[in-house]
Amino acid sequence: MAWSVYIDPLVSMWLIWVLGAAALAAVAVGLVLRARGAVVRLLATAALVLGLLNPVVQEEEREKLSDIAVVVTDHSLSQTLSQRIERTDAARAELEKQLKAIENLEIRWVTTSRSDTASNGETRLFSGLFSALADVPPDRFAGAIMLTDGQVHDVPDNLADSGYNGPVHALLTGQRNERDRRIVLERAPRYGIVGESRAVKFRVDDDKPGSNVDVTITIDGKSTQVINVPIGQSVEYELKIEHGGQTVTELSVQLAENELTPHNNRAVFTTDGVRERLRVLLVSGEPHPGERTWRNLLKADAAVDLVHFTILRPPEKQDGTPIRELSLIAFPTRELFSVKLNEFDLIIFDRYQRRGVLPLIYLSNIANYVEQGGAVLIAAGPAFATPLSLYRTPLADILPSSPTGQVTIQPYKPRVTEQGTRHPVTRALPGGELDEPTWGRWFRLVDVEHKEGDVLMAGPGEKPLVILNRRGDGRVAQLLSDHTWLWARGYEGGGPQAELLRRLAHWLMQEPELEEEALSARFDGEKLIVERRSMSDTISPVTIVSPSGKSSEVTLSETGPGVWQARLTADEVGLHRLGDGTLSAVAAVGNANTRELQDVRTTDAILKPIAEITGGGTFWLADAAGTIDLPRVRMASGGRRMAGTSWLGLKSNDAYVVKSLRSVPLFSTLLGLAAVLFLLGFTWFREGR
Repeated sequence: MAWSVYIDPLVSMWLIWVLGAAALAAVAVGLVLRARGAVVRLLATAALVLGLLNPVVQEEEREKLSDIAVVVTDHSLSQTLSQRIERTDAARAELEKQLKAIENLEIRWVTTSRSDTASNGETRLFSGLFSALADVPPDRFAGAIMLTDGQVHDVPDNLADSGYNGPVHALLTGQRNERDRRIVLERAPRYGIVGESRAVKFRVDDDKPGSNVDVTITIDGKSTQVINVPIGQSVEYELKIEHGGQTVTELSVQLAENELTPHNNRAVFTTDGVRERLRVLLVSGEPHPGERTWRNLLKADAAVDLVHFTILRPPEKQDGTPIRELSLIAFPTRELFSVKLNEFDLIIFDRYQRRGVLPLIYLSNIANYVEQGGAVLIAAGPAFATPLSLYRTPLADILPSSPTGQVTIQPYKPRVTEQGTRHPVTRALPGGELDEPTWGRWFRLVDVEHKEGDVLMAGPGEKPLVILNRRGDGRVAQLLSDHTWLWARGYEGGGPQAELLRRLAHWLMQEPELEEEALSARFDGEKLIVERRSMSDTISPVTIVSPSGKSSEVTLSETGPGVWQARLTADEVGLHRLGDGTLSAVAAVGNANTRELQDVRTTDAILKPIAEITGGGTFWLADAAGTIDLPRVRMASGGRRMAGTSWLGLKSNDAYVVKSLRSVPLFSTLLGLAAVLFLLGFTWFREGR
C-alpha cells in the first residue's frame, strides 16, 4: 500500500486565489485591530479555502517490477584466441550462479557469435544489447555486463542517449601485454588500368618492434616478391596491373615469437583491371550495308577508340576525277600498319580484298602482330573466295581455314554447333537455345576448308560460319558471312548481332570472362564457388590449398555445356589456391582485412570510457597465471558509483505498476461541510456576544 495527497479544485484556481486573498486581507485587518473573533474568522476562511481546493487522499496498491539486466557474451573470431573462449564460458557459468541468487532481477542473455561478424567484419556487442532491450522500459534497466576481449566496434558515445540509464561493465577475457604482429593495409586500389601501376600503402605493426622485417607479396598466387620494410612505418609498393579482370594480391609477414594469431600476418585485396581505351582498327574493303553496322557497334562503346579505314576508290578505278578532288589528305597507311600497329588491341577486316592499297609487307606485319599477342577478326565477303582473297597474302599463315572458291547463296539460320554450346562466346546466345533458332535468316556464306580452331557456328550443310583460333600469343576469328547486318536491321525479327560481335571482340582481346579453358573461384559470402570451363567432355578434380596449408581434392559437377561447378564451405579466411594440374587460380575467402582481425589484443581502452560515463567498471578476469577472478555482483541504488575493486553493481530501480487505486476527498464529505459550518457559526456567535 502507498498513500498520497493531492488537490482537486472545485472551481478555477484563480477564483480560489482571489477569494482567499480577499478573505485573508479582511482577517488580517481584524487581527491588526485586535477585533473579537479574528482568529476564528481565520480558521473559518482556511476551512472554506480548503473546501474549495478539495484535497483528496489517494491509496495505491502497487506491484513491484523486476529489474532487467543484460549479459552480452562475445564469441567473435578474436575470442577464439589464447583460451579466451574457455575463460568466457567459465566466467559466464559463475556469473549465472551469482545473478540467480539476486531477488527481483531478470537476466537476458545475448551471445554474439562468429557468424554475426562475418558479413561486416566487426564485433557489434551493443547491437545485441539494444536488440535485447527493445521491449524493456528504460526505468527497468539495471545494467549490462559484457564478457569480451574489449575489441568492440559499435560503442555508442553515451548509452544514456539511447534512453537507458544504467551501468555498463566489461569483463575482459584476455591477458595484459599480449603480443601480436600484424599487417595494416592503409590503402589498396580497387581498380587499375591494365599496363599501369597503382600504389599500395601498408605497414607492419608489432608490440615488440624491431628494425626491419620481410614482407612477401604474392600476385594471383604466382609471382612473388620479398621486400624488407621497417616495423611501424608506412610503406608504398607499386602494383602493376598485368591483365583485365581481378588481380588478387596477398601481403604476408613472417610470424613473431609468442604472438596471438597468424591470421592478421597477411592482408588480401583484389584489384579490377580495366583497359583505359580499347583501340580498334576497322578496315572496310568497300562501302556496303553492313559497314555502318560495324561502325555503330564500335562507336557505341565509350571505351573504344575506333580508327576506320574505308577504301572508297580502288586503284583500278579510273573515272577522270581530278586527284585534288579525291581526298584532302593522304591516309597514313605506313603509320597505322607499320609504326603504330602494336598500339591496336584489335584489327577488323570487313569485306577486304587485295587491290594493292595495302602492300604485302603491311599484311606481313599484321601476321607478326598476331603471333606476338595481337588480335584479328576477318569478316569475309564474297571476295574472300576469289583470287583477291586475304588468304592469298601473308595472313594465310594465321587463318584457321582456307577458301574453297565457292560461295553458298541460299536462306539459312545460323546455328550454334556442339562446340559452340560449350564456348563462352556462343554459349547461351539469346535465341539459339532451341534446336531451331528464333533469330532471322542470312543468305550468303563463303565456303572454306576448316584447318584448325573451334567452329562455333555453322550454316547450311554444317559449313563453318564462325571459327576461333589461337595463334602464337594472339588470336584470330573468322566470320564467313557479310550478312550480320540483317540481324541489326531486325530482318525477320533480327538476332543477337551486337552480343555476338561484342563477345567475339572481347574474346579476341583476351577478356578473362570469355576464356574457354578457365579455372576460377569466388566467395559469395557463404560458400566458396569453384568453376571450371572447358571444351573437353571431362575435367580433372581440383586441388584446393587453404591459407593454413591444408590440401583437399574436389570433384566438380557439370552444370551446363562446358561448365563444371562445386559449392564448398570455407572455414578459413584468406587466400585459397586452386589447381587441376593444368590451370591454377586463387580466391580470397571472407575479408582477411576485417576490423575484427586488424587488432586482436585484449584491451580496456575501447569500453572503459563508456563504463566510466555510465558508472560501470572494467575488470580483467585472468591474472598473470591465467586464473579467473570474477568480481562479486550486487544491487545498488542509482546516483552512485556502480563498481569497485572487486565488485560490480546493478541498478535497483524500484519500478512498479499500480494494480488498484482508491481516492477519498477530505472536504467534500459531510464531515468537511460540518467543520466549515461550525466555524462560520462560531464566528457569528462570537461577534453576536
